[in-house]
Formats: sequence, structure tokens, C-alpha cells
Amino acid sequence: MLAYEPGDSIAHRLDARSKLFLQATFAAAAFAHTDPRGLAALTLFAAGVLALSTTPIRVAVAEYRAVLPFLAAAPAIEALRFGSPWVDPAAAVGPALASYRTLLLLALVTAYVRTTPVRESEAAVARVVPGRPGRLLGLGVGLVFRFLPVIQADLARTREATAARLGDERPIHDRIQIVATAGLTRVFDRTDRLTAALRARCLSWTPTPPRSRLDRSDAVAVAVATALLAWAVVP
Repeated sequence: MLAYEPGDSIAHRLDARSKLFLQATFAAAAFAHTDPRGLAALTLFAAGVLALSTTPIRVAVAEYRAVLPFLAAAPAIEALRFGSPWVDPAAAVGPALASYRTLLLLALVTAYVRTTPVRESEAAVARVVPGRPGRLLGLGVGLVFRFLPVIQADLARTREATAARLGDERPIHDRIQIVATAGLTRVFDRTDRLTAALRARCLSWTPTPPRSRLDRSDAVAVAVATALLAWAVVP
């Protein structure tokens, strides 16, 4: 389940703002260099980030296994033709590179989420965007990071309960309907409880953020991110 994992890796010690800047410049470089050579360089970079965050590649792939079929289907669909020739392999090259680029971006997202506490993400967004808009954006980021793993756990328990009652022998559309209905019911219930909890805790527009400090490792990360940005901008 994609969530924060306490640790003492280099990525854990970086400030959230440095990691967000690094992600943004990596995305810019990924969209600027879509050729195989550029994606190969970004692959090595992403592998290094995963290593510095002690995140195995298999973990990053497992987190998005539900997305993999869609990424694989895009090149296959693009290569199909309604007339002769029925399959055009050249047409699948562009979508295949785009799907692979998406995997690289998701790998960096995995490294960020697993190495950054939710409170630090909220504070980083609030510091970058001043005032109430920043606080609102930070609150939204925090709710997504906290709420999404809970929803995933609810859906997993629903699937397990359905399988224990031989639900896996029912037609696929029945299983989808059961899991979706139960999942939406849980989401609405948890949303009501979350609203009551926020009111009970007197949600503040000026909370006390966690202590934040940029050190030498953050300077290195910012320098690397700046180099990525220059690589993305300069032809």
C-alpha cells in the first residue's frame, strides 16, 4: 500500500520542498526528451532515486499494478487498423514511449510518498503558496495522502470478504458492482466522520508547521533539479 515508510535513507533526510522541485523538473525533462536516448537517461536517474530512497523496483511496480494493463493496452490499440495492413507496429512506438514515461513518473511519486511524512508535504505546499490558498492546497494534499490508503484498504477487505463467500465465482459485472457499491458506501461514511473530526479539532488556517531546514543534501538535490530543468529547456 502506497504510504509513508519511516527510514533513514538519503531521500528521507531531504526537505519536502527539494523533493517536490526535483519531481517537477524530472517531469519537465521527461516531457521534453521523449526519444529512447532521453528516456534511457531518465531511467538511470529514476533507478538512482529509488535506490537512495530504499524503494525496490518491484515495490514501485506493485503499487501501480492496476494501471499497468492500461499502459500496455495503449500501444496495442494504437497499432490496430480497420483495414490492410491490420497492424502498424510503427504507430505503437509513440504511445509505448509515452506509457514508459508515465511509469518513470510514477516511480518518482512512489519514492516521494514513501519517504515524506504527510505533515511535511502539507507544510511544503503551504510554504510555496502563501496565505489561505496554500493552506487549502496543503490540506488537500494531506487528505489525499491520508485518505487514499484507507480507501485502498477498504476495497481490499471488501474483495477478501467477497472471495470468502465464493463471490469470485460470480460474473465479473456482479463482482464489480458489489465492490464498487461497498467501496462508495465506505467512502461516504468515512467522509462524514472526517468532516465531524475536522470540526471537533477546530481546523485552523494558521497551524504550527513542522520544523523545516535545508542542508547540504538539499543543496545537492536542488542543483540536480536545476540541471534537469536546464536539460528540459535547452534544446
